Parts: sequence; structure tokens; C-alpha cells
Amino acid sequence: MNLKTIRMALWGAVAVFGVGVGALYFAGSGSSLKTSASQIASIGGPFTMTDLAGETVTEADLKGRKHAIFFGFASCPDVCPITLQELTAAASQLDKNQAEDLDIIFVSVDHERDTPEYLSNYLSVFESDSRIRGFTGTKEQVAKMAKAYRVYYKKVTQDDGDYLYDHSASTFLFDDKGSFEGTIAFNEKPSVVLQKLKNLLAS
Repeated sequence: MNLKTIRMALWGAVAVFGVGVGALYFAGSGSSLKTSASQIASIGGPFTMTDLAGETVTEADLKGRKHAIFFGFASCPDVCPITLQELTAAASQLDKNQAEDLDIIFVSVDHERDTPEYLSNYLSVFESDSRIRGFTGTKEQVAKMAKAYRVYYKKVTQDDGDYLYDHSASTFLFDDKGSFEGTIAFNEKPSVVLQKLKNLLAS
């Protein structure tokens, strides 16, 4: 799939699916978000993945910058493009200096299709004053990171043999020391998304 096709599919999905369709993904992830205080405190942890340049990246590479992390996959028809659009739209309303202090990180759970090159093409569709980073990895690496961040995902094979992923739909917010600061729920009001990012950057 080339970039033009990705772009058409992405914006088509945003226009067609809107609010309601993503609820299916969120419903599947609900149990993973009902965590105890001790579980919330432990969201995040060691991981080894690959970035868009094909370089190894670990949790140490996230320190020193505040970041919003979302788990999904590039072929996602609705939740992922909508979420990335919401995050980048909010980032565009931040003070430029604030926006430059924020990393938006998209972690792919699709280890089979989302190579660094493919993921880079996908994320290039979204423009933002904040830095957009993409992480991918092997099946085992993805599973380890998802477990550390308490993220639900499950491969779902379609009737035509293709597949999608059911996955958690919340964005996780972290300070520059890697401490969990809260979440942005799927399809929150734009004003709420913006305020949560401002609160994160002001902390």
C-alpha cells in the first residue's frame, strides 16, 4: 500500500466511522484500564523496540521528555487515525515551545506488517509541532512492552483472510522522568485533550 492509498484510507475512515465505531475497540480494552492504585503506579517499564530509523530504542530513550503513548497499528481503520488526528490537532494549539517538548509515540502491535519504513510512511501523514515517533518490534518485544504498559491487544482474523487488531484505545501520558501521569480516553472532547496535554507539560 502506497502513501497516497494510506492517506485516502485514513481520512476516509475518519469521516465515515467517527465516534461510534471506535467504541468496539474500547469495549475490548475496558478491563485493562480498571486497575488498582498499585497497578497504575507501575504502568510503564523496560522494553526494547525499533524506531522509525531502524535503531534500537528502550525506556531510557524516553527519559528527559514528556510523552503521550498510544498503542495501535497502521492498518487500523478508525481508532488509530482518529486518535493521532486528535493528538496532533491538540498539539497544534499548544505554545510552540510547549509543543516541541512533547513526544507523541505510536507503538505498533502489528509486528508482521508494520516495518519501520511502513510505519514512517503512515505517520508522515500527520503533521505536528510535537515530535511524532513510531516504535515497532518482534512479536515478543511487542508483547513485553504491551504488558509493561498494561495494554490489551488481540489479533482478529477476518473472513477474507485479512486481519485487524482489537486493542486498548487510551493514550498514556508520562512526565520527563517516565512516571505515569494519566490517560486521554478515545474521543474525548478536543478541549479536554488540549487541557490534559497542557497540564502534562506544565507539571
